[in-house]
Amino acid sequence: MNESEFNQKVDDTLVEVEELLDDAETDIDYMNNGGVLTIICENKTQIIFTRQTPVKQLWLACRSGGFHFDFDAGQDTWVRDSDGALLNDVLDAVFTEQAGETFDFNL
Repeated sequence: MNESEFNQKVDDTLVEVEELLDDAETDIDYMNNGGVLTIICENKTQIIFTRQTPVKQLWLACRSGGFHFDFDAGQDTWVRDSDGALLNDVLDAVFTEQAGETFDFNL
């Protein structure tokens, strides 16, 4: 994947997350600035996505830790580099823990 394709995948993913958050039942705010999506949960905790272009990874920082994801073209999704967990599954757990709300992440 070249840099342009990587950046488009990240942009598409962040837009999909934003669209899901717009339908949230709880008060979840977000800001997207320069490839950094900061999500502020009702309890004031934050979930932060950052684009890491040099290593072509999407990074996620949350209360339970920091995670790095590579895009797997074969699965057409982001997978965690440490154990192969899918971004969708990780986000389900993170948002349940931090926001107290479940979403149907299918990114």
